Amino acid sequence: MTTHVLSADQIHGFIQEHFPQAVGFAHVTAVGEGRLTIELEAGEHHLRPGGTVSGPTLMTMADTAMYYLVLSLVGPVALAVTTNLNINFLRRPPPGVLLATARLLKLGQRLVVGEVAIHGPGAEADPVAHATVTYALPPG
Repeated sequence: MTTHVLSADQIHGFIQEHFPQAVGFAHVTAVGEGRLTIELEAGEHHLRPGGTVSGPTLMTMADTAMYYLVLSLVGPVALAVTTNLNINFLRRPPPGVLLATARLLKLGQRLVVGEVAIHGPGAEADPVAHATVTYALPPG
């Protein structure tokens, strides 16, 4: 069983204090059992021509969900950084609510590896994108 050391509220407080430019992008809706889910209301400024949510928005969702999962597992580590992010775009996501669920694959002393599925509400089995993400933890 995986122990989470920060709650959704504690993650949001940490982000407000240490990473204010990320405030308002998405919010944590669930934390537990080695998973964390964020929600984004994809609006007009997240769209690309053709009316679909842009790839950079989906990549940011994947990275944000994984960073928040790392924080929930290891505590307030501002200098944890993405070392790898690989994403597959599976289908066109329409504007509206999107969820990104990050799941822990490995928590090591220096690296945290996880996967992120991005989907609409109630559509976990039908993701619009899937990413694998690795974070490096600072020495300490």
